[in-house]
Amino acid sequence: MNPLSSRKQLGALVGAVILVGAGGWFAGTQVRSPADAAAAHRAPKAGPVTVAVQLRSLTATVVTTGSVEFASPKPLSLAGSVGTGATAAADGEGAEQRVTKAPVVGAKVKEGDVLMTVNGRPVIALSGSVPMYRALGPGTSGDDVKQLQKDLRGLGFDPGAISGTYGQGTATAVTNFYKHEGYEAQQPSADDQQKLGQLQQAVSAAQETLLTTGDSSTGDSSTGDSSTGDSSTGDSSTGDSTATTETGTHGGTDSPSSPSSPSPKSSTDTQVHQLQLDSAHKALDMANAALSTFQATYGTKVPAGEVVFFPKLPVRLDKVTVKAGDSVSDQIGTVTSSDLVVQAVVPGSDAKLLRKGMAVELTTTEGKKAEGTVSALGADATSSTTPSTSAGSGDGSAGTTSEDTGPAAAGTSAGTSGASDTSATDASAPKQLRISITEPGPLAGQAEASVKVSIKIGASDGKVLTVPVAAIRTSSDGQARVQVQRDGKLTDVQVTVGLSAAGLVEVKPTSGTLKQADEVVVGE
Repeated sequence: MNPLSSRKQLGALVGAVILVGAGGWFAGTQVRSPADAAAAHRAPKAGPVTVAVQLRSLTATVVTTGSVEFASPKPLSLAGSVGTGATAAADGEGAEQRVTKAPVVGAKVKEGDVLMTVNGRPVIALSGSVPMYRALGPGTSGDDVKQLQKDLRGLGFDPGAISGTYGQGTATAVTNFYKHEGYEAQQPSADDQQKLGQLQQAVSAAQETLLTTGDSSTGDSSTGDSSTGDSSTGDSSTGDSTATTETGTHGGTDSPSSPSSPSPKSSTDTQVHQLQLDSAHKALDMANAALSTFQATYGTKVPAGEVVFFPKLPVRLDKVTVKAGDSVSDQIGTVTSSDLVVQAVVPGSDAKLLRKGMAVELTTTEGKKAEGTVSALGADATSSTTPSTSAGSGDGSAGTTSEDTGPAAAGTSAGTSGASDTSATDASAPKQLRISITEPGPLAGQAEASVKVSIKIGASDGKVLTVPVAAIRTSSDGQARVQVQRDGKLTDVQVTVGLSAAGLVEVKPTSGTLKQADEVVVGE
């Protein structure tokens, strides 16, 4: 056997053993027991979580979403029945109220416009803070009459003095205005016409009675003076009047039985006639007074259902709940101002930071911007956008006639719609927010659109030190502080807290040092 060949075989065998051993060792280093694996995955030693202090400008902004709406919605209703024009029924009003021309949604209503027609009669829009609540006619007076007179004059129909009392001048102006609009003003009803005739007949009868009583009284007075007895009773036992006269003229005897002294019976008759005459005068006076009183309220009227007073015109017909042929219900629609507003809701914590008059940035979904102003918060904002006050009817009183105790003005009770506003008692509850729009711009014609509402409530004076809100800690004495980590050590630095926005808060050190890029602890 070749020695060289044997040595090669031995070397190869030794090399193989070495390789197998190295492989086993390597495999052994890669295999871990469960205990080793658990030890290798043990959590590292806990340490603080830190964030760097920033030097930056800080702006605090309340951001929410709002909807574009028309301002000041009010339910539209009629205060009473419309009239019937020349063919008048009792009280100048028709028996059944039926819509003959419905209001038009979206229409802009101006002073003197006809909103709709009921039974062919107009329902007219006029300006006034006192709602329509009664028929207006001769003899009525009050603020509602005064505003009617002002409206008539403004429309070019002069009622005379703006006195607040409905007189002949006002009646003439009403007649001319209705004629201009193509309608006939409400004339006295058939019942009123009949009553006028009855009162006139009563005056004539009282005059005739007075004349008859006066003639009879004159005859009695002549008879009494000549002592002929009571001619009105037809008693002839006292003798012939001529003979009696001659006796009284020529006898010249002044005796108890002389005809020149009235007998007890003729004196009583004179008193009776005087009482009759007084009664006739009184009856005539009463008849004249009744006629005058009625005539003071007789003439052209404005039925309660034919005028709706609006505090501000023009208005926009936002919703209509009736159509031609429908009976008139309590509410016939909703009117709004032509002005646009944005209505939104903010958390109670944000509402505390808001004030009326704050500037607002409004952003449409297309990214277009408009400007606005905070105009109302809480209950005030709710009442302005909730239909709660009725144009055209009410429940108060105005004027000076007996009719004034009737139903009056709900239209002046803004904000009492019954809409619940829990924010009045719960400071943390969401609050209503109303924003008036300075210039509609891109929001024009965008009613019911959604917009982003941004209200800047404060800004820092240039660049300031800011830390996350989570970095602020308050000690038992109420002092705010932050923990600063330097060289692995934690140091408390007392600070004063300023403006807060977007999770950051402005800080100023009052003890120790704090600078940009310092690491402050926000958690463990």
